Amino acid sequence: MNIALIFAGGTGQRMNTASKPKQFLELHGKPIIIYTLEHFQHHPKIDGIVVVCLEDWIPYCKELLEKFHISKALDVVPGGINGQESIYNGLVAAHNRYPADAVVLIHDGVRPLINEQIITDDILCVNEHGSAITVSPAIETIVLKQKNGHVGNIFDRSECEMAKAPQCFYLGDIFANHERAKAEGKLDFIDSASLMQYYGCELSTVVGPAENIKITTPADFYIFRAIIDARENMQILGL
Repeated sequence: MNIALIFAGGTGQRMNTASKPKQFLELHGKPIIIYTLEHFQHHPKIDGIVVVCLEDWIPYCKELLEKFHISKALDVVPGGINGQESIYNGLVAAHNRYPADAVVLIHDGVRPLINEQIITDDILCVNEHGSAITVSPAIETIVLKQKNGHVGNIFDRSECEMAKAPQCFYLGDIFANHERAKAEGKLDFIDSASLMQYYGCELSTVVGPAENIKITTPADFYIFRAIIDARENMQILGL
């Protein structure tokens, strides 16, 4: 069994929008989170979806799920005070509904440019190797920031990759380690991959396209719109 945990608990402060959280901003009449969810809804190997949402926006989110026929989303749960707690809340719901040996793909609700192949490859990687994260090749030089404003280490770009999503695990493993972190008061992990690595889990990588961006700023939204429009134009032209 394979399930998706879609994290849509952010407020979108860097998007500079006061009307809606970024995951509910619309392109061509469809919210960003629905673009994301449709990839999992239509994937034949995904059996269920858990959505983590800002508590005040849960009723609206449920309306969208019904309107756009996201029938695999059986649970919509409130987020927490940070990303780690929000994902934990989603994992609790998943743990209550699905078996421990289910593969769970943790994905950002504002990362809508994934595709069927990424999801398939992530599931296969977990089945073959265990925990996995989606990455893309680094296309710019990466430097280590120092507190004094000087440049620290400069890394060889050919040896670097950019961490993306989904991040994928066996449900029992990721849930147990989130429980452990909670019990130990370790509540500041940047993501589930870093949490799992902290507790000794070896992570495999699945290489995906660079366009699998997270929509965080207005510039990201314009890139998303350009890619969607380009794809639609290609369909119209029969390309």
